[in-house]
Amino acid sequence: MTSSLKTFLFTFLAGLALGAHAGTEPDPADRIVGLWVTDKGEGHVEIFKEQDGYAGRLVWIKEPFFPEDDPMAGEVRIDRENPDPELRDRPVEGLKIMQGFAYDGDDRWTDGTIYDPENGKTYRCKIWLTDDGHLKVRGYVGISLFGRTTEWIPLLGSSGAAVDTDEPDQAPAMDDEQAGTEIEDEPRTDNADDGKDDAQ
Repeated sequence: MTSSLKTFLFTFLAGLALGAHAGTEPDPADRIVGLWVTDKGEGHVEIFKEQDGYAGRLVWIKEPFFPEDDPMAGEVRIDRENPDPELRDRPVEGLKIMQGFAYDGDDRWTDGTIYDPENGKTYRCKIWLTDDGHLKVRGYVGISLFGRTTEWIPLLGSSGAAVDTDEPDQAPAMDDEQAGTEIEDEPRTDNADDGKDDAQ
């Protein structure tokens, strides 16, 4: 084998190796994929990638049954506050509560919605990662100035693998009445609670 051929083969193989390495670089948009513990530890949400962006499913809840002081005491928690009567018999555990999130760069995902089975309302939502790897989740109506931010932490042992799903969207769309209802919280006057610029 001539030296020129050896040089060519070495260069070719090195290029293949570099290309393979580049192909395995993780997509920064997938950093939210995995299991998250909601604030107060009341639920686990699995965020996954789907065809039109990122979504989330409530895969575990701390209290899967209605409490003793509830008219439905002892029964499995269902989505009874859903504005669509046909969906009110669905168990809360397993609901797809987040959908439509698009990666906006700088560890931010926007243009999504989040559904609250406690009141049957759907809110606009954006999420972002903090420097310590926590997830900030801000639900709001109208503009982001009026809303509430919670902080989720990654569930230990979460693989972070994407989940394929062909199931239809389960969170109801936000109607005009819901869009005019503010989340109970103090209006924000600055960006101190999110650590990033809230302006879109």
